[in-house]
Amino acid sequence: MTENSRGPLTGLRVVEFAGIGPGPHVAMLLADMGAEVVRIEREGSQPTNVVVERARHRAQVDVKSEQGRAFCLEACRRADVLVEGFRPGVMERLGLGPEVLLAANPRLVYARMTGWGQDGPLAQSAGHDLNYIAVTGALDAIGRAGELPVPPQNLVGDFGGGSLYCALGILAALWERERSGKGQVIDAAIVDGVTSLMSFFFGLPPSAVRTTERGKGLLGGAAHFYRCYRCKDGKEISVGAIEPLFYAELCERAGAPAELREGQMNPANWDGHAEGMAALFATRTQAEWCDLLEGTDACFAPVIPLDEAREHPHMKARGLFVEQGGRWHTAPAPRFGRTPGLIRDSALDGNAVVAKWAEGA
Repeated sequence: MTENSRGPLTGLRVVEFAGIGPGPHVAMLLADMGAEVVRIEREGSQPTNVVVERARHRAQVDVKSEQGRAFCLEACRRADVLVEGFRPGVMERLGLGPEVLLAANPRLVYARMTGWGQDGPLAQSAGHDLNYIAVTGALDAIGRAGELPVPPQNLVGDFGGGSLYCALGILAALWERERSGKGQVIDAAIVDGVTSLMSFFFGLPPSAVRTTERGKGLLGGAAHFYRCYRCKDGKEISVGAIEPLFYAELCERAGAPAELREGQMNPANWDGHAEGMAALFATRTQAEWCDLLEGTDACFAPVIPLDEAREHPHMKARGLFVEQGGRWHTAPAPRFGRTPGLIRDSALDGNAVVAKWAEGA
């Protein structure tokens, strides 16, 4: 491995307290960029997701024991970053709260990943992605008009508003530490991140076109030029030809009848035009539409199941799925021109890594 292939976070030491959802994803992002991550987990634990939990050095510890707390304290004394995803107060009860650890290591960036946040009336309540995006206004906008909201997997909350914002906060705190020499606590709440994600919609002047009312508006699935359609073979495609120039190209290449080419931005036309588009796209298979539209300015893409995505020519050319150790992984992102990220194996014992840290290695 050359120096330039070690990742931009090479030399960064991270302690991750094992959890579920966004916390492990934060640690994966940091590890892919070169950070050395020690994952503290319960004795007898086994990996539950080898992709998200890759590149870890595992230390199985009873954090409630005196010996276990001492190990955690030593690890955090030598670390740059701590990532934990427990309910507020849990780390304090373990004797590993910010007050204790920042006293031991004033340069520590202490990242706390939760759904509701460290304070507020719901802070101590159980919850999951669906609940967090529900109170932010995001879930209400997703689905068909007159029907119940559709959960968007757990992408919007756990990972969009959760782990990505937590990782951003960590990197911002590390940058600030370069000037102040001090670490700090990051309260990374999913409700905060998702609310930030909704900034674009919150700032739009309401109209029939620009609305977050469920199943309505240009981006909500009502527009005939921004939705999915079923093909002759039962497979699906997506079209997103918002701009008139792109919509004109879509219609021209698809052979749309004249009535579908007029009145694109008039919401009164959308239902009828959608029926016409549905009939049009049902005349060819997905592969035939790909041959006709993919790679043009028609803003088109086939809808592909996750297990088949790595075979798509663009995904393959970009190397977005990587086979390593007989297992397919998602590739590190984003990309760096000089210090690219790398998928690493969990090759070392976490206890040995912490001992190495203590020796100053």
